[in-house]
Amino acid sequence: MRLDKFLKISRLIKRRTLVKEVAEQGRIEINGSVAKASSKVSAGDELTIRFGQKILTVKIQDLKEHVKKEDASSLYTVIKEENIQQPTRHE
Repeated sequence: MRLDKFLKISRLIKRRTLVKEVAEQGRIEINGSVAKASSKVSAGDELTIRFGQKILTVKIQDLKEHVKKEDASSLYTVIKEENIQQPTRHE
């Protein structure tokens, strides 16, 4: 399955166009390699996504063409969620 489709179905990122933008900025990795929106993902792959001040690492558990909103989180397991600290400026 394509990365953009998986992220939309799993609701990690709501729109495929947004996945494309984030991927083009090099903010998505699959198993440690920078990914494109069209990259293929499989069950067992590890995704790392940088959202602004947060880095989310998930492991893909299942791939489905359609899933109900309340079941979307069953497609992945969150491995790590960390906040990126902004450097503080001392004046």
